[in-house]
Amino acid sequence: MLATCCLSLFLVGIDSTIANVALPSIGRELRAPVSGLQWTIDAYLLVLASLLMLSGSVADKIGRRRVFQIGLPVFTVGSLACSLAPSLGWLIAFRGLQAVGGSMLNPVTMSIITNVFTDPKERAQAIGITVSVFGMSMALGPVIGGALIDSVGWRGVFWVNVPVGIAAIILTALYVPESKAARTRALDPVGQILVILLLGTLSYGLIEGPTYDWGSARILACFAVAFVALVILLAYEPRRAEPLIDLRFFRSLPFSGAAVTAISALLAMGGFLFLMVLYLQDVRAYSPLITGLCLLPMALMLAASAPLAGRTIAARGGPRIPLVIAGTGLIAGGLMLTRMTDSSPIWYVIMSGLVFGIAMGWVGPPIINSAMSGMPRSQAGVASAITSTTQQIGSSLGVAVMGSVLADNLHGPMTTGFATATRPGWWIVVGCGVVVLAVALWTTGRAGKASAARAATLILAAEEERAPTHA
Repeated sequence: MLATCCLSLFLVGIDSTIANVALPSIGRELRAPVSGLQWTIDAYLLVLASLLMLSGSVADKIGRRRVFQIGLPVFTVGSLACSLAPSLGWLIAFRGLQAVGGSMLNPVTMSIITNVFTDPKERAQAIGITVSVFGMSMALGPVIGGALIDSVGWRGVFWVNVPVGIAAIILTALYVPESKAARTRALDPVGQILVILLLGTLSYGLIEGPTYDWGSARILACFAVAFVALVILLAYEPRRAEPLIDLRFFRSLPFSGAAVTAISALLAMGGFLFLMVLYLQDVRAYSPLITGLCLLPMALMLAASAPLAGRTIAARGGPRIPLVIAGTGLIAGGLMLTRMTDSSPIWYVIMSGLVFGIAMGWVGPPIINSAMSGMPRSQAGVASAITSTTQQIGSSLGVAVMGSVLADNLHGPMTTGFATATRPGWWIVVGCGVVVLAVALWTTGRAGKASAARAATLILAAEEERAPTHA
């Protein structure tokens, strides 16, 4: 069962890094500007982030394995469609279709694992294994993607998902047990629309800001709509008996800290991958395969660090140490990248990525562990979906923010001004590391555990109140 769940995460992980390595080739063949490359990545991430909570709720209601079995073929078909896309617009649309399937994999995988592994230590180790597999897929993605791009072109990077997806479909039917929440949740279409509106308009404003000018009516309207959607969402959701986003979860300091940490860390990671691929291929003129090999140490270190983080959580009884290591690593990696030039020694560039990989390996397991800590098992799907959503929001913001930083500051060809143009972006990475470190020290003590217990009590009490309605 664990291997099958890991295979689905392998699909999602390999797709993220493969797609990034393919960006320069996609840009040249489909004549895409920087904003077009941003949308190629963010179309997937935004749809994923928008639907994860809905998928988690539906999985808790109709069955986690059932949703899993729907998501795998949708993701596989979407991957095949991406490989056949005739233009940039179609590619972006098919990436959205991929994300519809992907939204049914991430949160469902973690909720299945949470329900099967009930012992906290075993759960922490299982989560460490899944994050390690995710890291391994990221390690293989750039190398496999680089080899495919060099041999058959960028379309080949989407073909690799098809056989893996078919294998996962078969194994799921054989080994993954069905599970549901004890009590079902009603759908929240208004909340879902508000989430889509918020994420879509915010990302559009960030990505297209350099193109239309930050002070233009179009961009200001996007940010205004995003703000209004957020205000309405925060006011509307507490009034519902069964909201899409149960704000009671955020009364738990560990859960809120996990959300902030996920957004900060994945913002740094999404921005790192987006900019580093462009740097290695467009500035240093490396082939896609060499680019993949340069990213390999980073991804291998991520894969190696995640199990250590899981074992540390199990042995020490908490996520503080892994989060402190992660925050410190992000700060160190970001500072190294601020000193990168257009002609830096390649060993320095690889070393920066290696430090970055260590940080990301240590941050994954504690995010999931903190989010699930003390939460009722009946709400595992929703809690996991909210956590996965914050991760995808972070990744999409990383691409949007870092791409806009590049577009705003690049005045001339990439080969001569890239490093200077991206330096503000690397300082943002440093800031993300500071946030991770500060949140770790604030939310992982006794006060955090007490707040998690109080939040769980509130959530269980709300479930008891709703029980007669669904009897």
